[in-house]
Amino acid sequence: MPKFTNRSIHRDFAYFYVGLIIAFSFSGIILNHRQEWYPMNYTFESKEVSLELPANEKEITKEFLTEATKDFGATYESHRIRNGSLRVYFKDNGILDLKLNETKGELEFKRKVPIIGHSMYLHKSTNKFWIWYSDIFGAAMLVIAITGMLIPAGKHTFKKRGWKLALAGMIFPLLFLILFP
Repeated sequence: MPKFTNRSIHRDFAYFYVGLIIAFSFSGIILNHRQEWYPMNYTFESKEVSLELPANEKEITKEFLTEATKDFGATYESHRIRNGSLRVYFKDNGILDLKLNETKGELEFKRKVPIIGHSMYLHKSTNKFWIWYSDIFGAAMLVIAITGMLIPAGKHTFKKRGWKLALAGMIFPLLFLILFP
């Protein structure tokens, strides 16, 4: 029977979750920079289209848009009107943006960047199974952190210098939360 020590628990949890740690690390870094580059959606095709909208906003319905956009090479899915603009979503990952008082708009077709864009879905998923798995992963990260602090061997233990590094590592997020709420 294996002997359970802080070192073995720390190592085995880290081995088990290494793939998820790497995926969350990459997708977290990318989410931090999503204003510059957002691999969940990149435009692979864009074209200007014309669409004559009714003067009455209430006449911009699913039926109207399905018929009016049938020649755009995309299948209508849904739409929204906000702040004087119309956004039409198409089933083939197309999005049309058009100001209500204009007749020309931009139709863009988007795709995810392979692997990286898909890994970002891990951060954003609301699937109940995934939420539970992520919660278990979060608990495992706590186990990895705590057992890492309690590994006794060596001259650089938590008691000797590890607590200083841990404190320094906690100060930066706390300062950020205090200074930039």
